[in-house]
Amino acid sequence: MSDRLVTTGQAARALGIDSSTLARWARSGMVKPDLVTAGGHARWDVDRLRAELQEMRERDE
Repeated sequence: MSDRLVTTGQAARALGIDSSTLARWARSGMVKPDLVTAGGHARWDVDRLRAELQEMRERDE
């Protein structure tokens, strides 16, 4: 896991998707953030998230 956790918007930009898409995936349980702040904001490890999404794509092939 990288030492840097980023916001939903930053993670979405890094993945080339809209932040609402990542938020929807999180709400549905498709992906889980690495941390949820006391205020309820998700924080993501982009490297881990990218690897998780790649594994999902490979399973679906």
